[in-house]
Amino acid sequence: MNNVASDEKLSGTWKLIEVRGDVVATFGKSPQGLFSFSSDGRTLVLITSEKRPKISDIAKMTDQERIYLFKTMLAYGGTYTFDGKELKIKVDISWNENWSGTELVRFAKLEGNRLELSTPLYPSTVDGKPTSTILIWEKLP
Repeated sequence: MNNVASDEKLSGTWKLIEVRGDVVATFGKSPQGLFSFSSDGRTLVLITSEKRPKISDIAKMTDQERIYLFKTMLAYGGTYTFDGKELKIKVDISWNENWSGTELVRFAKLEGNRLELSTPLYPSTVDGKPTSTILIWEKLP
């Protein structure tokens, strides 16, 4: 069940301002990202690597260029609940079909216009050791 007071605090668009953990290996130290929460309980997120090439002619894009662009982004959307400590997202659609139909859990710290989300431990994509990713978001006016 949604906590209305907390949901109202989340409602709006958040900009990614800092990343820590394993995700840095994939997206760099300064990726771009937007996380949108609507008052009807839906959310969308898009994160892209800090250094993505601009393709001069999309009609002539190579498969290698497409692969690289896919590898340097993530996007998903669905419904969410937030109790002030945990953000749970039931993923309806995702760039990674393995996430569609699953529930993602993020541990949350909300202070003013800053939202810190951290993942549960998972095997690192770099060395296989247990790790967690922390994403810090700032609410846009």
